[in-house]
Amino acid sequence: MPDLVARLRAAGCVFAEEEAALLVEAAPDAAALEELVRRRVGGEPLELVLGWVAFDGLRVAVDPEVFVPRQRTTWLVEVADAALTAAAGDRPGVVVDLCCGSGALGLALAHRRPGATLHATDDHPAAVACAARNLAQVGGTVHLGDLASPLPMDLRGRVDALLANVPYVPSAAVAAMPPESRDHEPRSTVDGGADGLDVLRRVAALAPEWLRPGGSMHSEVALAQVDAALAVLTDSGLLARVDHDEERDATVVSGTRR
Repeated sequence: MPDLVARLRAAGCVFAEEEAALLVEAAPDAAALEELVRRRVGGEPLELVLGWVAFDGLRVAVDPEVFVPRQRTTWLVEVADAALTAAAGDRPGVVVDLCCGSGALGLALAHRRPGATLHATDDHPAAVACAARNLAQVGGTVHLGDLASPLPMDLRGRVDALLANVPYVPSAAVAAMPPESRDHEPRSTVDGGADGLDVLRRVAALAPEWLRPGGSMHSEVALAQVDAALAVLTDSGLLARVDHDEERDATVVSGTRR
């Protein structure tokens, strides 16, 4: 183990001891461990090497070419859960997860709301396959397609919580992102256009059509984007608000259908 920790630390792994323990746990034998370490030392994200990420108390499967959910995004799940409780009370609710990636957000909210009806969408086949495996445990349904376009029509006007972890990094800033994300995740999962809000605008425009009265959409943005993001939601006819968590440095904008 000391030699493994030293190799990981030399490769720039800040939490080398913790990573070494996880790699040893994941490897069935010495040869498999060496392969996992080779991948990690080569710069592959730990979550992809392990095949899972810890998220909101769950182990969520992740695959190559699928966005790895960040720990700060658990704040979005907490905000959505509180809004859903306020709007739906004890009713489990109808949840939609757009740009679902691995399905982590919908999965976490469904675990918090047993019995919730869950639908998720993504336009990347690898993400849909990954999310389908994750959401099977809560009876969720995953659809391949752009945003809300593949959702069943009978969900219109019935959605209590619309989660959309949209890409929000401005195009010009993508090159400065950490290489673990820049080199191992599809650019479309992080690049939000010139000001980072292109996909948020599209989600906000469609949200009133799918939300029930009192239902809300929730998206993560950078703190510097809050004013512009709130204006996007307001322009779509939604009652907009922001929730920021200092500890996680996480910012969520929400829009409620009046």
